[in-house]
Amino acid sequence: MMDQLWHWFSYQADQPLIFTQTAFWFFFTVVILGYAVVYPRKGLRNAYLFFISLFFYYKTSGLFVLLLIFSTLTDYQIGWQMVRSRTALNRKLWLALSIFINLAVLVYFKYAYFFTDAFNALMHTDHEVYNLLAHWSNGAFGTSFRAEKIFLPVGISFFTFQTMSYAIDVYRGDVKPVRNVLDFGFYVSFFPQLVAGPIVRASEFIPQLYQPYSVTRQQFGVALFWILNGLLKKMLLADYLAVNFIDRIFANPGSFSGFENLSALFGYSLQVYADFSGYTDIAIGVAALLGFTLPVNFNSPYKANSVADFWKRWHISLSTWLRDYLYIPMGGNRSGSLFSYIMITFICIFLFLITPHVQTVLIILSLVLALIIAYRLLPGIRKHIDTNINLMLTMTIGGLWHGASLNMIIWGGINGAGLIVYKYWNRISPWRTKRPILVRMTAVLLTLTFITFTRTWFRGESLDKVEIMLSQIAYHFNASLIPQVVQGYATVFAFLLGGYVIHWLPGAWKDMLRDRFARSGLFIQGFVAFLAMVLIYQVMSSDLQPFIYFVF
Repeated sequence: MMDQLWHWFSYQADQPLIFTQTAFWFFFTVVILGYAVVYPRKGLRNAYLFFISLFFYYKTSGLFVLLLIFSTLTDYQIGWQMVRSRTALNRKLWLALSIFINLAVLVYFKYAYFFTDAFNALMHTDHEVYNLLAHWSNGAFGTSFRAEKIFLPVGISFFTFQTMSYAIDVYRGDVKPVRNVLDFGFYVSFFPQLVAGPIVRASEFIPQLYQPYSVTRQQFGVALFWILNGLLKKMLLADYLAVNFIDRIFANPGSFSGFENLSALFGYSLQVYADFSGYTDIAIGVAALLGFTLPVNFNSPYKANSVADFWKRWHISLSTWLRDYLYIPMGGNRSGSLFSYIMITFICIFLFLITPHVQTVLIILSLVLALIIAYRLLPGIRKHIDTNINLMLTMTIGGLWHGASLNMIIWGGINGAGLIVYKYWNRISPWRTKRPILVRMTAVLLTLTFITFTRTWFRGESLDKVEIMLSQIAYHFNASLIPQVVQGYATVFAFLLGGYVIHWLPGAWKDMLRDRFARSGLFIQGFVAFLAMVLIYQVMSSDLQPFIYFVF
């Protein structure tokens, strides 16, 4: 009995508490039972959920929970120090400290291997990554952590962006600092969205901490709908496509025809959406059952009729975060700024570290020289240059947020270029104000194709594999094999077609379905949930498929 309890309360690397595991739903049942006792008292409720969230993160990431606590305490104190500061300079220094600490933590865990490899390539050395935190812990506390490897804490990008935005909002005066450290800890660590978002703004979530718990019968039905919807997206659609088709083609694109590679690309677009939005749906549903509202993170992104429209619909919490804390401070669509040129320098350094060659230096210097000449000789286009640079920088840094690699820089850069091209096309488009249905459908398909094309770099394991995949599509399409491929992967293509068709259904139909489910009786809801679980069980893979955005 004691061994079972110890097993349950200790960290098991191969048994994380994630939505696709049965263990999570046992955990959540226990959480609800305790919540039924504490919810009337808001302070006790918040403290309870804070410690529950810490336990959840411990079960998911082990002792990295200490990093979460460190981040929480640091920004909690900095928030108060900014309010207590009597001069603007002191407030700026405290804000700078928050940004430095959060970025330092993020860089250490997420980009240590990148900088080490870049230094080795540049200086012709053979240094290896060394985990100083593990070394210090082993010496001070007698632990036995592996000092030769740095593991990436799950969800580190999400909670560091969240605490950093809190400090920025306090500095701007948009929010007041949270008085109770347990309340602030709850905001940072709320377990449904902790490890894969959405990124929650303090101004949106903190006021909810002081509102009484209230979940109506209708809200319960909507929450259950979101949970089932998310599980079906992830386990029925995303995982099935990945295991049975997409992963094997991306692993060895040269062994498959161009049609199969192209199908895998469109399949991946559907997979990454179903996977990530599926997590968000479940997080929204679980949070709603506890009486909290999380922001919408997706709005049918493959209905977008332009690249600009797509990025208003996809990963909305990150897109708006980059807009408000990066794009606008750089000058947005108004002008450039010193911050813009700092970011240009930052990107140039990254490019050189990724490809430390003379050619890289020459390309960077050529671009800088071209900008200087354009500024000197063509003053009328300065604003266009500044605003387009801001847009490119935002998308490129968004790429680096996903990973420090040339693939991610290219992915972000292509999306930035797509936004710029659309901006100017929209000014001369004959369908700017009125679009016939055929034009709208064409725009949607073109946008989906463009976004899918960019994901060759997002999903590709290396530039070599990206080149092979694109070469197969361009030169070895083998259209004569299409009937044979479709027949051989009949179920996969049925899932692929069905997923896109459901996605493109009118939003009003989906709202009506959700409303009818929410208003139906408990027996019907339970029966639908049972059918959903049976369906998932019939197609689920024997191997655990982690959520894609856990690695970000």
